[in-house]
Amino acid sequence: MAIGLSTYAFFWRASSRVPKPLGLHAMLEQTAEFGAGVFQICDYAAVETLSPAELEKLRQHAADLGIQLELGTRGLDTAHLTRYLTIARALDVRFIRTMFNTATHKPTQDEALTLLRQVLPEFERHDIQLGLETYEQVKTRDILAVVDAIDSPALGICLDPGNCVAALEYPREVIELTAPRVVNLHIKDFAFARQEGWVGFTYSGCLLGTGLLDYDVLHQKVRPNERSINQIVEHWLPWQANAEETCRLEDAWTRHSLNYLYTRNPYAGRSSPTTHSI
Repeated sequence: MAIGLSTYAFFWRASSRVPKPLGLHAMLEQTAEFGAGVFQICDYAAVETLSPAELEKLRQHAADLGIQLELGTRGLDTAHLTRYLTIARALDVRFIRTMFNTATHKPTQDEALTLLRQVLPEFERHDIQLGLETYEQVKTRDILAVVDAIDSPALGICLDPGNCVAALEYPREVIELTAPRVVNLHIKDFAFARQEGWVGFTYSGCLLGTGLLDYDVLHQKVRPNERSINQIVEHWLPWQANAEETCRLEDAWTRHSLNYLYTRNPYAGRSSPTTHSI
Protein backbone atom coordinates (compact mmCIF):
# COMPACT_ATOMS: atom_id res chain seq x y z
CA MET A 1 0.00 0.00 0.00
CA ALA A 2 1.17 3.50 -0.79
CA ILE A 3 -0.09 7.01 -0.20
CA GLY A 4 -0.09 9.42 -3.09
CA LEU A 5 -1.38 12.53 -4.79
CA SER A 6 -3.82 13.03 -7.63
CA THR A 7 -3.65 15.80 -10.18
CA TYR A 8 -6.73 16.98 -8.25
CA ALA A 9 -4.39 17.83 -5.37
CA PHE A 10 -2.81 20.31 -7.82
CA PHE A 11 -6.13 21.43 -9.29
CA TRP A 12 -5.56 25.19 -9.06
CA ARG A 13 -1.76 25.17 -9.28
CA ALA A 14 -2.01 23.32 -12.60
CA SER A 15 -4.84 25.49 -13.94
CA SER A 16 -4.93 28.42 -16.35
CA ARG A 17 -6.04 30.68 -13.49
CA VAL A 18 -2.51 30.90 -12.09
CA PRO A 19 0.41 32.76 -13.70
CA LYS A 20 2.65 29.69 -14.09
CA PRO A 21 0.61 26.46 -14.17
CA LEU A 22 2.41 23.28 -13.12
CA GLY A 23 2.95 20.58 -15.71
CA LEU A 24 3.15 16.84 -15.10
CA HIS A 25 6.88 16.81 -14.46
CA ALA A 26 6.62 19.65 -11.92
CA MET A 27 3.76 17.84 -10.17
CA LEU A 28 5.90 14.70 -10.08
CA GLU A 29 8.75 16.62 -8.48
CA GLN A 30 6.44 18.04 -5.81
CA THR A 31 4.93 14.61 -5.16
CA ALA A 32 8.43 13.33 -4.42
CA GLU A 33 9.24 16.40 -2.32
CA PHE A 34 6.13 15.79 -0.20
CA GLY A 35 7.23 12.22 0.48
CA ALA A 36 4.36 10.57 -1.38
CA GLY A 37 4.83 7.32 -3.28
CA VAL A 38 2.12 7.53 -5.96
CA PHE A 39 1.03 10.12 -8.51
CA GLN A 40 -2.38 9.55 -10.11
CA ILE A 41 -2.79 11.43 -13.40
CA CYS A 42 -6.55 11.79 -13.24
CA ASP A 43 -8.87 13.48 -15.78
CA TYR A 44 -5.80 15.08 -17.34
CA ALA A 45 -6.55 15.00 -21.05
CA ALA A 46 -3.09 16.22 -22.08
CA VAL A 47 -1.64 12.81 -21.21
CA GLU A 48 -3.52 11.42 -24.23
CA THR A 49 -1.53 13.69 -26.55
CA LEU A 50 1.94 12.61 -25.39
CA SER A 51 4.15 10.91 -27.94
CA PRO A 52 5.82 7.56 -27.15
CA ALA A 53 9.05 9.43 -26.45
CA GLU A 54 7.27 11.84 -24.09
CA LEU A 55 5.55 8.97 -22.30
CA GLU A 56 8.90 7.24 -21.85
CA LYS A 57 10.41 10.45 -20.47
CA LEU A 58 7.54 10.72 -17.97
CA ARG A 59 7.87 7.06 -16.99
CA GLN A 60 11.61 7.40 -16.47
CA HIS A 61 11.20 10.59 -14.44
CA ALA A 62 8.72 8.86 -12.13
CA ALA A 63 11.01 5.83 -11.81
CA ASP A 64 13.99 8.04 -10.98
CA LEU A 65 11.94 9.70 -8.22
CA GLY A 66 10.63 6.39 -6.89
CA ILE A 67 7.06 7.38 -7.77
CA GLN A 68 4.44 4.87 -8.87
CA LEU A 69 2.15 6.23 -11.60
CA GLU A 70 -1.61 5.68 -11.90
CA LEU A 71 -4.10 6.94 -14.46
CA GLY A 72 -7.66 8.25 -14.33
CA THR A 73 -10.19 8.84 -17.08
CA ARG A 74 -13.95 8.78 -17.66
CA GLY A 75 -16.22 6.52 -19.63
CA LEU A 76 -16.54 2.85 -20.58
CA ASP A 77 -16.13 3.04 -24.35
CA THR A 78 -14.02 0.07 -25.39
CA ALA A 79 -11.75 2.00 -27.73
CA HIS A 80 -11.15 4.68 -25.11
CA LEU A 81 -10.28 2.20 -22.37
CA THR A 82 -8.04 0.30 -24.78
CA ARG A 83 -6.23 3.54 -25.51
CA TYR A 84 -5.70 4.13 -21.80
CA LEU A 85 -4.48 0.58 -21.41
CA THR A 86 -1.83 1.33 -24.02
CA ILE A 87 -0.81 4.51 -22.18
CA ALA A 88 -0.74 2.57 -18.92
CA ARG A 89 1.62 -0.02 -20.35
CA ALA A 90 3.94 2.72 -21.61
CA LEU A 91 4.04 4.30 -18.14
CA ASP A 92 4.28 1.06 -16.11
CA VAL A 93 0.87 1.89 -14.61
CA ARG A 94 -0.95 -0.87 -12.71
CA PHE A 95 -4.21 0.96 -11.98
CA ILE A 96 -6.66 3.02 -14.05
CA ARG A 97 -9.68 4.75 -12.56
CA THR A 98 -12.72 5.43 -14.70
CA MET A 99 -16.36 6.45 -14.33
CA PHE A 100 -19.55 5.16 -15.94
CA ASN A 101 -20.50 8.32 -17.80
CA THR A 102 -19.04 10.91 -20.11
CA ALA A 103 -20.72 14.08 -21.32
CA THR A 104 -22.00 12.21 -24.39
CA HIS A 105 -22.41 8.61 -23.22
CA LYS A 106 -24.38 7.33 -20.24
CA PRO A 107 -24.54 3.53 -20.48
CA THR A 108 -27.15 1.40 -18.78
CA GLN A 109 -26.03 -1.40 -16.47
CA ASP A 110 -26.41 -3.92 -19.28
CA GLU A 111 -24.43 -1.74 -21.67
CA ALA A 112 -21.73 -1.27 -19.03
CA LEU A 113 -21.47 -5.03 -18.57
CA THR A 114 -21.10 -5.57 -22.31
CA LEU A 115 -18.46 -2.86 -22.71
CA LEU A 116 -16.39 -3.97 -19.74
CA ARG A 117 -16.50 -7.64 -20.71
CA GLN A 118 -15.03 -6.70 -24.08
CA VAL A 119 -12.02 -4.91 -22.63
CA LEU A 120 -11.27 -6.64 -19.32
CA PRO A 121 -9.51 -9.71 -20.76
CA GLU A 122 -6.73 -7.38 -21.96
CA PHE A 123 -6.56 -5.75 -18.52
CA GLU A 124 -6.26 -9.20 -16.96
CA ARG A 125 -3.59 -10.24 -19.46
CA HIS A 126 -1.45 -7.22 -18.63
CA ASP A 127 -2.14 -7.34 -14.87
CA ILE A 128 -3.66 -3.86 -14.79
CA GLN A 129 -6.66 -3.07 -12.58
CA LEU A 130 -9.60 -0.90 -13.57
CA GLY A 131 -11.51 0.89 -10.80
CA LEU A 132 -15.03 2.30 -11.22
CA GLU A 133 -15.36 5.42 -9.09
CA THR A 134 -18.34 5.98 -6.81
CA TYR A 135 -20.06 9.25 -7.63
CA GLU A 136 -23.42 10.97 -7.73
CA GLN A 137 -24.36 10.30 -11.36
CA VAL A 138 -24.76 6.54 -10.86
CA LYS A 139 -26.13 4.83 -7.77
CA THR A 140 -23.47 3.02 -5.82
CA ARG A 141 -25.51 -0.19 -5.83
CA ASP A 142 -25.67 -0.07 -9.63
CA ILE A 143 -21.90 0.35 -9.94
CA LEU A 144 -21.34 -2.45 -7.45
CA ALA A 145 -23.79 -4.71 -9.28
CA VAL A 146 -21.67 -4.44 -12.42
CA VAL A 147 -18.46 -5.21 -10.53
CA ASP A 148 -20.08 -8.17 -8.78
CA ALA A 149 -21.56 -9.55 -12.00
CA ILE A 150 -18.22 -9.51 -13.81
CA ASP A 151 -16.27 -10.69 -10.75
CA SER A 152 -12.83 -10.15 -12.27
CA PRO A 153 -9.61 -9.50 -10.35
CA ALA A 154 -8.99 -6.72 -12.89
CA LEU A 155 -12.15 -4.79 -11.92
CA GLY A 156 -13.06 -3.12 -8.64
CA ILE A 157 -14.28 0.03 -6.96
CA CYS A 158 -12.42 3.32 -6.66
CA LEU A 159 -14.05 4.54 -3.47
CA ASP A 160 -14.73 8.24 -2.98
CA PRO A 161 -17.53 8.50 -0.41
CA GLY A 162 -17.74 12.29 -0.61
CA ASN A 163 -18.95 12.20 -4.21
CA CYS A 164 -22.10 10.28 -3.32
CA VAL A 165 -23.62 12.82 -0.93
CA ALA A 166 -25.09 14.74 -3.88
CA ALA A 167 -27.13 11.61 -4.67
CA LEU A 168 -28.36 11.54 -1.04
CA GLU A 169 -26.21 8.52 -0.23
CA TYR A 170 -24.60 8.45 3.21
CA PRO A 171 -20.80 8.21 3.04
CA ARG A 172 -20.65 5.55 5.75
CA GLU A 173 -23.20 3.37 3.95
CA VAL A 174 -21.25 3.73 0.70
CA ILE A 175 -18.07 2.68 2.51
CA GLU A 176 -19.71 -0.38 4.08
CA LEU A 177 -21.42 -1.39 0.84
CA THR A 178 -18.34 -1.23 -1.37
CA ALA A 179 -15.52 -2.15 1.04
CA PRO A 180 -14.99 -5.75 -0.17
CA ARG A 181 -14.61 -4.58 -3.78
CA VAL A 182 -12.43 -1.50 -3.23
CA VAL A 183 -9.13 -1.43 -5.15
CA ASN A 184 -8.27 2.29 -4.85
CA LEU A 185 -9.16 5.11 -2.45
CA HIS A 186 -9.67 8.81 -3.13
CA ILE A 187 -9.15 10.68 0.13
CA LYS A 188 -10.70 14.11 0.58
CA ASP A 189 -12.79 15.65 3.34
CA PHE A 190 -16.03 17.54 2.87
CA ALA A 191 -18.55 19.58 4.84
CA PHE A 192 -21.72 21.63 4.62
CA ALA A 193 -21.58 25.34 5.46
CA ARG A 194 -24.55 27.67 5.75
CA GLN A 195 -24.77 30.42 3.18
CA GLU A 196 -24.81 34.00 4.41
CA GLY A 197 -28.29 34.91 5.59
CA TRP A 198 -29.12 31.24 6.21
CA VAL A 199 -30.35 30.79 2.65
CA GLY A 200 -29.17 27.24 2.05
CA PHE A 201 -25.85 25.44 2.32
CA THR A 202 -22.63 25.05 0.39
CA TYR A 203 -21.24 21.52 0.11
CA SER A 204 -17.51 21.77 -0.41
CA GLY A 205 -14.09 20.54 0.60
CA CYS A 206 -12.37 21.12 3.91
CA LEU A 207 -9.10 20.27 5.62
CA LEU A 208 -8.77 16.51 6.05
CA GLY A 209 -9.94 15.45 9.50
CA THR A 210 -12.17 18.48 10.09
CA GLY A 211 -15.24 17.48 8.08
CA LEU A 212 -17.71 14.65 7.56
CA LEU A 213 -15.32 11.97 6.27
CA ASP A 214 -15.02 9.33 8.98
CA TYR A 215 -11.54 8.20 8.04
CA ASP A 216 -11.30 5.75 10.93
CA VAL A 217 -14.38 3.89 9.68
CA LEU A 218 -13.05 4.00 6.12
CA HIS A 219 -9.72 2.57 7.25
CA GLN A 220 -11.35 -0.10 9.41
CA LYS A 221 -13.78 -1.29 6.72
CA VAL A 222 -11.50 -1.16 3.68
CA ARG A 223 -8.23 -2.23 5.42
CA PRO A 224 -5.94 -0.58 2.83
CA ASN A 225 -2.73 -1.66 4.54
CA GLU A 226 -3.66 -5.33 4.67
CA ARG A 227 -5.04 -5.34 1.12
CA SER A 228 -2.36 -3.16 -0.54
CA ILE A 229 -4.83 -0.46 -1.60
CA ASN A 230 -3.33 2.90 -2.53
CA GLN A 231 -4.77 6.02 -0.91
CA ILE A 232 -4.80 9.04 -3.21
CA VAL A 233 -5.19 12.59 -1.88
CA GLU A 234 -7.60 14.93 -3.66
CA HIS A 235 -9.14 18.28 -2.70
CA TRP A 236 -12.36 20.18 -3.19
CA LEU A 237 -10.75 23.52 -2.42
CA PRO A 238 -12.82 26.58 -3.44
CA TRP A 239 -11.01 29.43 -5.15
CA GLN A 240 -9.81 31.95 -2.59
CA ALA A 241 -9.39 35.73 -2.87
CA ASN A 242 -6.60 35.46 -5.43
CA ALA A 243 -4.24 33.02 -7.12
CA GLU A 244 -1.48 33.43 -4.55
CA GLU A 245 -3.73 32.61 -1.59
CA THR A 246 -5.42 29.74 -3.42
CA CYS A 247 -2.09 28.14 -4.32
CA ARG A 248 -0.74 28.63 -0.81
CA LEU A 249 -3.77 26.95 0.73
CA GLU A 250 -3.80 24.11 -1.79
CA ASP A 251 -0.17 23.40 -0.96
CA ALA A 252 -0.91 23.53 2.77
CA TRP A 253 -3.90 21.20 2.45
CA THR A 254 -1.75 18.74 0.51
CA ARG A 255 0.99 18.68 3.12
CA HIS A 256 -1.56 18.37 5.93
CA SER A 257 -3.38 15.50 4.18
CA LEU A 258 -0.17 13.55 3.70
CA ASN A 259 0.88 14.09 7.31
CA TYR A 260 -2.61 12.99 8.43
CA LEU A 261 -2.50 9.81 6.37
CA TYR A 262 1.05 8.83 7.22
CA THR A 263 0.31 9.29 10.92
CA ARG A 264 -2.55 6.78 10.59
CA ASN A 265 -0.68 4.45 8.24
CA PRO A 266 2.80 4.15 9.79
CA TYR A 267 3.81 1.27 7.53
CA ALA A 268 3.07 3.09 4.28
CA GLY A 269 6.75 3.82 3.69
CA ARG A 270 7.06 7.57 3.44
CA SER A 271 10.18 9.04 1.90
CA SER A 272 11.79 12.19 3.32
CA PRO A 273 9.25 15.00 2.87
CA THR A 274 9.53 18.69 3.60
CA THR A 275 6.86 19.72 6.10
CA HIS A 276 5.28 23.12 6.55
CA SER A 277 2.57 24.33 8.90
CA ILE A 278 -0.69 25.79 7.65
